Amino acid sequence: MSGEDEGTPQPAQPRPAPVRRRRGRRSAQSEHAENADRWLVSYADFITLLFAFFVVMYAISQVNEGKYKLLSDALIQAFKPEASLHGTSTANRVMPGEGVRSAAEEGKARLDKIAQELVTSLGDLVKTGQVRVTESGLGLAIEINASVLFESAQADLMAQATPVLASLAEVLIPLPNDIQVEGHTDSDPISNTQFPSNWELSAARAGSVVRLFNAAGVASVRLVAVGYADTRNIAANDTPEGRARNRRVTVMILPEKMRNAASVPPVQPSAAAPAAPAQ
Repeated sequence: MSGEDEGTPQPAQPRPAPVRRRRGRRSAQSEHAENADRWLVSYADFITLLFAFFVVMYAISQVNEGKYKLLSDALIQAFKPEASLHGTSTANRVMPGEGVRSAAEEGKARLDKIAQELVTSLGDLVKTGQVRVTESGLGLAIEINASVLFESAQADLMAQATPVLASLAEVLIPLPNDIQVEGHTDSDPISNTQFPSNWELSAARAGSVVRLFNAAGVASVRLVAVGYADTRNIAANDTPEGRARNRRVTVMILPEKMRNAASVPPVQPSAAAPAAPAQ
């Protein structure tokens, strides 16, 4: 028995694979480590998109209305069906913004030229400060001190005022602009049979200047008289100098095509002639 046991070949025993199992464990650990860091990619993408979002929001909050209007007009003009029907190319088409800018620049240049002419024709009064030529939100303003035009508490033009206003009218006659004449007073109250308050006095003074302009040749449709009393002061009324500064007449040259449409009455349809009674 012992001999046979010794002569019989024994089957080969399989080798343990601890090393293989150890390698599998390392691979799983490395894959787990890689998967754990992948959230950084998504987080970075999210932060980038969030940054872009806030940049866009900031840009929208700083919209330039003028540029937005020009862009809107350009897009409307580009997608008009008439442009494609007539074969108008983009290269030859004038953008709406270019026309608006050129018209505004031309109007500004004309007002500057008018200001230079007025300073030249009224040179002595401009040098002494009795006449000031400035730009305002409404247009070109020619401010004339009331002492040059009127006696105290009066609305009739003095004799010395006629050549001053006549020189101004010569510049205004060929212009296409409308003219708004504004009367201003100081805060000292006035009450007499002719002018119950500064409202009547300021309006009457503006009307006197308008009448002279009209008589000199300025079209009446271009003229308007406004009385502001002491509601548009440009100096303090607590000193004699300030009150003298506030007593003035301002001739406002309005921008072209700017008319007070609200003051134009609507055109009424002509009434039909009544039918003759039947006989």
